[in-house]
Amino acid sequence: MYPQPQVIQTTVFATVPEELQLTDRDSHMSRDIFRGRPLGSFLEGPSFDRDGNLYVVDIAHGRIFRVSPAGAFTVVTEYDGSPNGLKIHRDGRLFVADRRNGIVEVDPANGKVSVLIGPEQLPGFKGPNDLFFASNGDLYFTDQGDTGLHDPTGRVFRYDTSGNLHCLIDNVPSPNGLVMDPEESALYIAVTRANAIWRMPFRQDGSINRVGLFAQLVGGMGPDGLAVDTEGNLVIAHAGLGTVWLFSAQGLPIHKLPACDHSPLTTNIAYGGPDNRTLFITSSFTGNILRAEMPAPGQPMYARMD
Repeated sequence: MYPQPQVIQTTVFATVPEELQLTDRDSHMSRDIFRGRPLGSFLEGPSFDRDGNLYVVDIAHGRIFRVSPAGAFTVVTEYDGSPNGLKIHRDGRLFVADRRNGIVEVDPANGKVSVLIGPEQLPGFKGPNDLFFASNGDLYFTDQGDTGLHDPTGRVFRYDTSGNLHCLIDNVPSPNGLVMDPEESALYIAVTRANAIWRMPFRQDGSINRVGLFAQLVGGMGPDGLAVDTEGNLVIAHAGLGTVWLFSAQGLPIHKLPACDHSPLTTNIAYGGPDNRTLFITSSFTGNILRAEMPAPGQPMYARMD
């Protein structure tokens, strides 16, 4: 019998201030997903820059926030889009998976938004959800749209540093967050509507090997954002369950992080803090960013590698 996961407590790090909560503004998410429920904000896509600032998106209102180490919110940009996943390039640019516009770049200094990979460059465009940089600069992203068990045609792409776009897989029922293991020998994919994590191993030439099931979850809506630590453990934000899991590299749950604000939508995660040992969690319904101290540091992301 497997041991029960140990509980790690979470606390509130920061909250979207009232003056930035747009509850009186129409939102496509409110109409299309949450049956008219007003959304002042809907946080996702956390990622840290080298100065310790946390960037998050507001999917509901097309905004990107910068959150200082002290928890103060600043609007970086507001534009006509549906930003979801966000990662930071080594040169400081923000790269965003935007459901309507594709993969976009944002200049954090002036908020200028430009399209890198638009719908016309992705035949059969569904709507990107999340993205990840490998250590060599290759960009991986999911094209999720409205796929699910009824339509298992979600895709995962690699956009290499030469500007070539490769479709790695095209039969995923709702691909969402993604992250590589520390050796970059495999890609983990959150398959939300199947409530599962898939593992995509790579051969030495970069081609994919036999894709398999790494973990099967139960309850909630399914896995959303992913991260890994330096020991190869996988962190999973379990949307709909109000929980984040830490799974061992062998695929067993070893820690459970319940949301202290009791919100069901723990959507995405990022490691940060002075020793990169603090996990930050977007709690989307509440406008909260939660945090917890983890057993091992997070694997350094592309933005903060030397």
